[in-house]
Amino acid sequence: MQQDFTVVVERDEEGWFVASVPALMGCHTLARSLDELMLRIREAIEVSLDDDAAVAPKLEFVGIQRVTVAA
Repeated sequence: MQQDFTVVVERDEEGWFVASVPALMGCHTLARSLDELMLRIREAIEVSLDDDAAVAPKLEFVGIQRVTVAA
C-alpha cells in the first residue's frame, strides 16, 4: 500500500535544507542538498509509520501563508 504525504521544505540561515511532514508528528530531517533531503525524509517517513502514535489525523493540504509579526 502506498501513501502520499505533504513535505514542507525550507532552507535555514546556514544553507541547510529542512524537511518536515505535518501529518507525522516529529517527522523531520535536514541535509545539504535537495536530493539528499528527499532520501532522508523518505527514511524518516518510513520510521514514523512504524510508530502508530506518530500518525496524526488525516490532513488536507490547503496552502502556505507567510505571516509577519513584530518581534
